[in-house]
Amino acid sequence: MTEEKKTQYGDPMTYPFWEAAAQHRLIIQHCKRCGSHQFYPRPFCVKCATGEVEWVETKGDGTIYSLTTVRVQISPAFNPPYNVALVQLDEGPRMLTDIEGINAKIGDRVKLTWRERTDAPPLPVWIPA
Repeated sequence: MTEEKKTQYGDPMTYPFWEAAAQHRLIIQHCKRCGSHQFYPRPFCVKCATGEVEWVETKGDGTIYSLTTVRVQISPAFNPPYNVALVQLDEGPRMLTDIEGINAKIGDRVKLTWRERTDAPPLPVWIPA
């Protein structure tokens, strides 16, 4: 029995997110009791405090809620200038992300795309819709 064990990315709370990302699927948590959606992952619903949360797929459509342009290189993985934004998904949660394309502005509609990485699962990023 020489089957190689798959290496999981992230921590136990985020494993499902990164496994879905590897398949170019964006998932967020949904509360079975009150119906709210949330991101980042937690073991309970932040709205009603139940532990009845499940992962559900989202289309990834949203609106830029907040935006800044980074002009200083802080990591070799990100070449300035680039946009960092809070995107409010149509399902409700906000995700901190990168916006592809320098001409984005607050209020713009955006859609999900994926940035491939060699050492990790693809990264969800957004582009103008």
